Amino acid sequence: MSSGEFLVYIDGEFVPKSQAKISVFDHGLLYGDGVFEGIRSYNGVVFRLLEHIDRLYDSAKTIMLEIPIKKEEMINIVLETLRRNNLRDAYIRLVVTRGVGDLGLDPRKCSKPSIIVIAQPMEPLLGREVKERGVRLIISSIRRDRVDATTHQAKTLNYLNSILAKIEAINAGVDDSILLDERGFVSEASAANLFIVKNSIISTPPQTAGILPGITRATVIEIARKIGYIVEERDITPHELLTADEVFLTGTAAEIVPVVEISRRKIGDGKPGPVTRRLIEEFEKVKGDPAYGVRI
Repeated sequence: MSSGEFLVYIDGEFVPKSQAKISVFDHGLLYGDGVFEGIRSYNGVVFRLLEHIDRLYDSAKTIMLEIPIKKEEMINIVLETLRRNNLRDAYIRLVVTRGVGDLGLDPRKCSKPSIIVIAQPMEPLLGREVKERGVRLIISSIRRDRVDATTHQAKTLNYLNSILAKIEAINAGVDDSILLDERGFVSEASAANLFIVKNSIISTPPQTAGILPGITRATVIEIARKIGYIVEERDITPHELLTADEVFLTGTAAEIVPVVEISRRKIGDGKPGPVTRRLIEEFEKVKGDPAYGVRI
């Protein structure tokens, strides 16, 4: 292994990044047939690892993908990947594909699922500086998939819906897009959950709006209620979004990100608001706390 090259876990083996390969007949590649989790470790603690593993297995159940190992073994694989790479602060991508099959859709042709774990250092998705300056978004013309279709409640390898919304944001010269559900209510950003603040009350869309039940989202709700804020999970209209005092995004990769502009409308005074800043401070306190995760 060359200097600086990290190891990737693939189906029972740890291989150098340059040698980490899957078959072109893997249905994860051919059809987006699989599930995944994005996870972070902070200061030697894997944040909310048990919750991420639970969600992975729930997603797999939804698409009738039977993961061939128990949760306890999956947890150990994640931890060992970090140990092998001597990482304490990292972003972890855990992927389970349907496995190698033929060029047809039939999942019965796939002999067994493949398990892949990648761990490497990574800055917050939109950068550290966005916590100070905030991000600019648009309301996308792309609607979030219906909850009775390719629901985003399951974290699958099919992310085309989000990618199209991200492309729209790039073409508009902003940081990201907000998707509405098929009813016209606010759902989430391309790869992050969304919250609004109005008169110090925090609101976030429910799972019925087609959102991913985010791990960071749940943590923020817990923290906010613990320090005295009212938090509501309810439908949010575009009007409420645009006229909110504050808006922020949450996600494992992004952490907590203030939003200062949406579709050319300034949010609040155009700067990260006091509630968002307080939640960022509180999140920083817990993200490396062993009570919120598993030690490597």
